[in-house]
Amino acid sequence: MRYQGKITTWKDEQGFGFITPNGGGKQVYLHIKAFTGYRKRPKGDELVTYQLIIDAKGRDAASEVLYVNNRKQKPLGLDQSMIPVYLTLAYLSILCTAVAVNRLSPIVLLIYAAASLVTLIFYWLDKRAAKGDSQRTPEATLQLLSLIGGWPGALLAQRLFRHKTSKKSFQVIFWIQVFLNIAGLVIFTSTTINTIIGFA
Repeated sequence: MRYQGKITTWKDEQGFGFITPNGGGKQVYLHIKAFTGYRKRPKGDELVTYQLIIDAKGRDAASEVLYVNNRKQKPLGLDQSMIPVYLTLAYLSILCTAVAVNRLSPIVLLIYAAASLVTLIFYWLDKRAAKGDSQRTPEATLQLLSLIGGWPGALLAQRLFRHKTSKKSFQVIFWIQVFLNIAGLVIFTSTTINTIIGFA
């Protein structure tokens, strides 16, 4: 027998929430893996149908969950769109070209690579902590890593782990860090080139 209800609580970082059955009653536990052929992650307030089961912890849980209607999906935001990924690849390609023609030190690429790897690891650890309800990595630390050059790794981690993508305030600050990092590199590079020309 299928039931119908509304997703009244959803924690995207942890990947679970609760459904309130139509007509009221005890809330039903919902895990992201319970969806059948879903195309988008829930945000909350969606109507769904589901099979009712008892999970390993003895809770009423939903399985074979389907969205009730086929409303048009909202346009993807920067946190979900692949456009920032393509722009990042283009930016890194420009840096590689600049290194190849001796306009930029290879050290810059090494810094981006190292910072991105460290940032990716920190995101992974924070995602695990969020799932396990243990000590989290401060958001200020994640943002600082992006500022010093780890933002390509952060962007990859956000999409791989579905982490920090739904928190708008975090995303706003993140993209500010990206802008500041790129602007800083441009200013530093321009100043260095002008200094070299001045001595020539």
